Formats: sequence, C-alpha cells, structure tokens
Amino acid sequence: MSAKGHDSGDAAPKGLVLRSGPHLASGMDTPTLMRDVIIALLPLVVAAGYHFGAPALLVLLTATVGSMLTEWLFRRGEGTLLDFSALLTGLILGLTLPPALPLWMALVGALAAVGLGKLAFGGLGFNLFNPALVGRAFLQAAFPTALTTWRPAGRPFFEIPASTFAPPLLSVRAPDALTTATPLSRMKFDHKATDLSSLMWGSVAGSLGETSGLLIIIGGLFLAARRAFDVRIPIAILLSVAALSGAFYLAGPDKYPDPLFMLSSGGLLFGAVYMATDPVTSPLAPRGAWIFGAGIGVLVVLIRLFGGLPEGVMYAILLMNAASPLIERVSQPRPFGRAREGKKDAAS
Repeated sequence: MSAKGHDSGDAAPKGLVLRSGPHLASGMDTPTLMRDVIIALLPLVVAAGYHFGAPALLVLLTATVGSMLTEWLFRRGEGTLLDFSALLTGLILGLTLPPALPLWMALVGALAAVGLGKLAFGGLGFNLFNPALVGRAFLQAAFPTALTTWRPAGRPFFEIPASTFAPPLLSVRAPDALTTATPLSRMKFDHKATDLSSLMWGSVAGSLGETSGLLIIIGGLFLAARRAFDVRIPIAILLSVAALSGAFYLAGPDKYPDPLFMLSSGGLLFGAVYMATDPVTSPLAPRGAWIFGAGIGVLVVLIRLFGGLPEGVMYAILLMNAASPLIERVSQPRPFGRAREGKKDAAS
C-alpha cells in the first residue's frame, strides 16, 4: 500500500493508516442484520395470530420478553440489548413453539435459550449452538407432551385454552381442549398426506412459524437479496432433502412421502431460512456451507423416515452445529501462495 508522492524506502507519512486485509466493508453490522431478520419474520408473526389467535401472540410475546429480560439480568450495563440479538432469539424461539403452550413454559424456554444457549458460551459470537434451538430442545426434553400438543388452526381469535395460563408444573385437562395432528404426524403414523395449498398458506397444525411455507419463502428471498445469510446453506438443505427423499420415494412410493411434501411440511423451510443460516453457528467457508447444509438435509430425512419422532429439523441443525468447527477446519481454502503439505515435503 502506498500513497501518492511517497517513495517505498521512506517512512510512512503522517495520516497514512496501514492495516492488514481484508479492506472491504460489507456495510452489514450486527444490529442491521438482526433487524433485517426481524423484519422478515414479521409476516410470520401476523400469520400466527391469524391462524391460531391470541394464544399464539401471547406465546410469542412471552418468549420475546423473556429472552430480553434474561439478557438484561445477566448483562446489565453492557448495552447488549441494543444489538437486537436477544429480541431475535426470543422471536425465533416463540415461532418454534405450539400455539397453546403454557406461558410459563415459554418463559422457561427463553431463559434456557439465552442463558444456556448464548451467555453460557460467552455471549453473542461465541455460542456453538443456535440459542433458540437450545431453548426449544430444553423444552422438548423437559415437557414432551406439551411440546407435541397442537391446537388446530382457525379457532376463534380470542378463544384462550386453559393450558395458556396453566400454573407452573401443574397439568390442565380442560373439557373444551381441542388438539389435532400435524401434517408430518398424519403422514408418519396415518399415511395421510396434506394438500400443498394448505401447507403453503398455513392453515394446518404446527409450530407458530412453520405452517406458512409461502411466507417463509418470501422472507428468505428478502434476506437473500439483503445478503443477510449464505444462500448456499438453505439451497444445500433443500437439494439434499429433495434428492434423498426422492430416492426413497422411488424405491417405495406406497411407503415413503414424495419430495414435495418433505420440502413443504414441518419446520424444514423455517429451519433452513432462519436457523441453519445463523452465521455464528455455521461454517463460513463456501465448501463448508455446502457440507453443513447437505448434512442437515440428510439427517432431517433419516430422522423423519426412521426416527421415533415425525420431525427432525431441530436435532439435525443442532447436530450439525456441533460439527461446524470441524467442517470449518477441513473446508478452509488453501491460502494464496502456500504449497500443499504433500508438495512442500516433496520439494524439500
């Protein structure tokens, strides 16, 4: 690097700043990235309220406020709430939960998400696992029945089930309680498919943010246009799911669901766009992103078809989060000008 009128042998003139590369700035800082993702999630919040009513919005509010409160309690005076990461964690966590979940469970999940999934590792940028999925996995392990009890879409907006305000650690069995099965459960246990229009629009049972495939795709396109994530990861996930599920479907069409159903049902689209693409918990190298996404897709198909649960997106992403440091290590490109180890040894 040199300045006009400066000879290479002279000392650097005053005012000239010498720094190591890279020198290009993307213009995308953490608060901007978090805001973009939050904006992309807002249509899903509206859809959750439309399909599942006030209980869904209460769950989202509890998870979001709980995440921000946990961040504030443990990081008071550090201003970490201003980066919007805690707000985003709570929002994503809430969108992975059932609409009639007791609010105290949503609060516990928020505490686990931020406390165990983020702050225990040292805060934003140091966490190994996606914090929202840590909170969801904690709730799944602690309260499996509540996390697999689904409220049907289309109920009256202000109809609040007794489970919403259930006291902590007490079961509630209300005579007016209504439950239903998700499309994945119907397919896995009853071998009944759900039409594509319902899956795209969101008028099916499921977690708050996973039911409307169309809105997830629109949000993903917005984030891709904003360059808010590495598009290789969701593309790799969807391609691997389509290829592997297609192979099983061709081998046994009467036994396995078709690839289109596998792609559009459950939390696959939501996980591929909003959780697997977390830049902290996924590889940064291009080749690593392909490996990471493909691994998630393969695990999702295997868990869905051969596991005990109808869904496997959460576990697939968490397992590949754990493998991300290794993937990053083996997929880093060779630095320019450095010989490969084999060639270096041969030359010496």
